[in-house]
Amino acid sequence: MDAINLKNYFFYVASFVVILAGVKMSSEIVVILFLAIFISSIFSSLLKLLQKQNIPKVLSYFFILVIVIFIGFMLAYVINISLKDFLTNLPIYEEKLKNLILNSIHLVQGYGVEIDKTKIMESLNFSSFFGVTTNIIGSISTFLSKFLLVVIGVAFILAESKSFQTKLKVIFRNNAKKLEHFNLFSFNIQKYFVVKSFTSFLTGFIITIMLSFFGVDYPILWGVIAMLFNFVPVVGSIIASFPAILLALMNLDVNATIWVSIFYIIINISISNILEPKLMGKELGLSPLIIFFSLIFWGYILGIVGMFLAVPITMTLKIAFDSNTSTHWLGILMSDLSRKKIRNKE
Repeated sequence: MDAINLKNYFFYVASFVVILAGVKMSSEIVVILFLAIFISSIFSSLLKLLQKQNIPKVLSYFFILVIVIFIGFMLAYVINISLKDFLTNLPIYEEKLKNLILNSIHLVQGYGVEIDKTKIMESLNFSSFFGVTTNIIGSISTFLSKFLLVVIGVAFILAESKSFQTKLKVIFRNNAKKLEHFNLFSFNIQKYFVVKSFTSFLTGFIITIMLSFFGVDYPILWGVIAMLFNFVPVVGSIIASFPAILLALMNLDVNATIWVSIFYIIINISISNILEPKLMGKELGLSPLIIFFSLIFWGYILGIVGMFLAVPITMTLKIAFDSNTSTHWLGILMSDLSRKKIRNKE
């Protein structure tokens, strides 16, 4: 029996590796499929709400498609226009950054500290320095150019949503408990994506207003970046804030830059650590360790877009485990129980 179990384990591991290799090779298609499923999960709730208001199904369906297309094209338009303008002004920003570093060196030298500014300026590669931001924005822009395929996928999934429920009832007609587990899984998935999308939009919207108030260049672009990177916990908010803070430092005074940094911290902590957990509930929390490794894993498998999808995919797996009594222990291992432990101690 032990030999048979061992063979089974090796079979499962080998199958898992082969599947992952296939996913990595077809990552462009898999990313489009995942995004279509996730976006459909968000808008299926709106579709049900519209139908409850006695709005015809066809009108509800086309209304949602118009919203999805509008959001997609607006994101692509804002990022492409802002990126072109940013690249045009890149030499100006490089020169401003050089002057900023030189002024900082002179300031430090004024306190008697000897610094070889020639070596420092030679060691700094400003093109690569700004290239990080450009590459990130360029990757998002390239991906949004394929958004039409995502919209087509969303259209077909939403069109099949009603008949899919009927199919499930036929499949599980002799097993009501499995149907209940699947409905619980579906409800929690929709809840997660709706809340996460709302908090991400709120983060981007508030940051856009804040940057506009301080006069930072391209506030809408950095707001969109903040919204997208809100799907990448901890690291995402830092990466999203870096370009805007750097531009504030080059174009504004030090006091304004400090205030921009403080507001970035306040906005992200207030929404991600206070509002989001209240809306989602403790049962939808992921362990920080799981989040960290999921970012590395899915980033490697699916590229930079995989980092945006890492937490949604991992959360989907956790919810699937939680929805079934036989795999509930896996959901517990993936959960963040730190708050629960603190309350128990108290």
